[in-house]
Amino acid sequence: MSDFFVAIGLVLVIEGVLYALLPEAIRKMGRSIQDVPEAHLRWGGLFAALLGVALVWLIRHA
Repeated sequence: MSDFFVAIGLVLVIEGVLYALLPEAIRKMGRSIQDVPEAHLRWGGLFAALLGVALVWLIRHA
């Protein structure tokens, strides 16, 4: 369970750094994502999740 909290912490660190270093790019991305079709967002999210699972599996079994 502690790995889960470490992962959440890392996500927060990465997001925080991005917001701190690139606030205008984050705003621009937020505006432009409204134009992306819902199906593309779903597939992109699914791909990112599967990539994350594969990465964790590779790290754990290397």
